[in-house]
Amino acid sequence: MALSSPPFPRYSLLLLSFISLSSFVPTAKSSGDAEALMVLKSSMDRLNSLGWGGSDFCKWEGIRECIKGRVTKLVLEHLNLSGTLDGRTLSRLDQLRVLSFKENSIFGPIPNFSGLVNLKSLFLNDNNFSGDFPASISVLHRLKVVVLSGNHISGGIPESLLKLRRLYVLHLQDNRFNGGIPPLNQTSLRFFNVSNNQLSGNIPATPILDRFNSSSFSGNLDLCGEQVHKPCNGTNHGFAPAISPSSYPQVSSRKFKHHAKHLVGIVLASVGGFLLLGILVLVLVVCMRKGSNAGELTSKGVVEGGAEERGEGGNSNSNSNSNNNGGAKVQSGFSWEGVGGGVGSLVFCGAGAEQMSYSLEDLLKASAETLGRGTVGSTYKAVMESGFIVTVKRLKDARYPRVEEFRRHMDVIGRLSHPNLVPLRAYFQAKEERLLVYDYFPNGSLFSLIHGMSLSPF
Repeated sequence: MALSSPPFPRYSLLLLSFISLSSFVPTAKSSGDAEALMVLKSSMDRLNSLGWGGSDFCKWEGIRECIKGRVTKLVLEHLNLSGTLDGRTLSRLDQLRVLSFKENSIFGPIPNFSGLVNLKSLFLNDNNFSGDFPASISVLHRLKVVVLSGNHISGGIPESLLKLRRLYVLHLQDNRFNGGIPPLNQTSLRFFNVSNNQLSGNIPATPILDRFNSSSFSGNLDLCGEQVHKPCNGTNHGFAPAISPSSYPQVSSRKFKHHAKHLVGIVLASVGGFLLLGILVLVLVVCMRKGSNAGELTSKGVVEGGAEERGEGGNSNSNSNSNNNGGAKVQSGFSWEGVGGGVGSLVFCGAGAEQMSYSLEDLLKASAETLGRGTVGSTYKAVMESGFIVTVKRLKDARYPRVEEFRRHMDVIGRLSHPNLVPLRAYFQAKEERLLVYDYFPNGSLFSLIHGMSLSPF
């Protein structure tokens, strides 16, 4: 009698069935992002500048970040891309936080972005976009950075931008916008430029817009207001004046009052050890005395002060500003003033400054983690898209010392070198914004020194 083979276990059949089915079920990474990216490439990359290939699209050029198999940062810059953007295809990339197509040759209207509900930063500058301002941008409530400069966009700037309560950067210069400027009142707004358009009417007298000087509005012949030094003769051709909420700070010219604690605060933010603290204080006090006879601050100038405000979207309690160079397009780094001397641009200092390749735009696009807040300001860990990490100190009171003095102090500090000194790598100052950039120390060393905390080495 022949022996019969043992019965095939039932669980083996189930296992084989699962394996067979799983080979046909797409993984998270092959959801729809890869297909959407290839559709974008076919419509814009006629010169095949993007050498996309391979199964892991998260490693393709321009895919700066993926989270759980979804694209969160798409940065396709300086690639000679042309053609039009397909809004329906882009909307499939609904986990995008950062989207940049800057400095290409993309044309046509800006598509509907309403599907990109997680978008925080949008860079479409220096292309050939035309048509009206995309109304869909106003519904992206997480949006903080909007850079559309250097295109051919026309029509009005919509008042619906007031819905973007976290708006931090709005760059619309070098376009063909007409009509009035909306009464923007977001306390989070730091950088603003509408120069070189065809705007007209009164510049709305909101506490936020009052902080920006003429370089943010220049090149609009029919604009009037204090910022452009042109009286409006009692007429208003733009938006209706906004009613300023009582919670907004009142901006006024103030007597220049040097106080030693401001400069000591800068030193504390710069020094990584106490060995050279006394020397730095002495240097700064001597420099401060030279400017102790300074008079009243220039109204609406680059050193005008404002009261503290409460920002949105994780911004610290500090005033800041953008002062764009009217007529100049954004290049490798943003330059809001264009007057030199470290005003409105990121200035590198110390040894190796010529080797620094990041810009203020890179800092704006970096993911930021708050390390702490102190009396001097807030400290952040900034991780750029290149993976480079720095520590950024954002000074709370950007009025002291004056612009030229601040530059001299930073030059002195930037040249100091000592094993116990945290080197200052770069600084930025605009009308009401000052940033100090340092090397990043991963174990909290810089944070503890700045904020006076003693951490165990173990």
